[in-house]
Amino acid sequence: MTSTSTDETLLRERGLRVTGVRLAVLRALDGHEHSTADDVVRSLRADLGSVSVQAVYDSLHSLTAVGLLRRLEPAGHPARYERRVGDNHHHMVCRGCGAVADVDCTVGEAPCLHPVTTHGFAVELAEVTFWGLCPRCTAGSVPAGTHS
Repeated sequence: MTSTSTDETLLRERGLRVTGVRLAVLRALDGHEHSTADDVVRSLRADLGSVSVQAVYDSLHSLTAVGLLRRLEPAGHPARYERRVGDNHHHMVCRGCGAVADVDCTVGEAPCLHPVTTHGFAVELAEVTFWGLCPRCTAGSVPAGTHS
């Protein structure tokens, strides 16, 4: 977890104004990786009492644009946000409940996969998503299609 003063410094270093909503978004994602925007809204409303959905989406967008958050969007699932940035990790997604877990890259540096041809692109990152069933869904304790 990071402190408020550290988050304020991070915002300033990235050229963003320090706002209560941005700080609250960063706090909400501390220890709650892979949260949806709705998860963040609920957390902020519990923390701040009132916040607009648009303010949360604007903050998530701004924080992602400057590299303080990472957005992942598994097919068929809502976008999720995490503070784990700057490393080369991937994700495991449960087809049953939508749970997401981090998977460290076995290579270490980006991109960990190299295409046969780049078609002229300057490749910076390869995202890998592993799909399967989490232990709860494998055991049958969570109905398929139920998102946690």
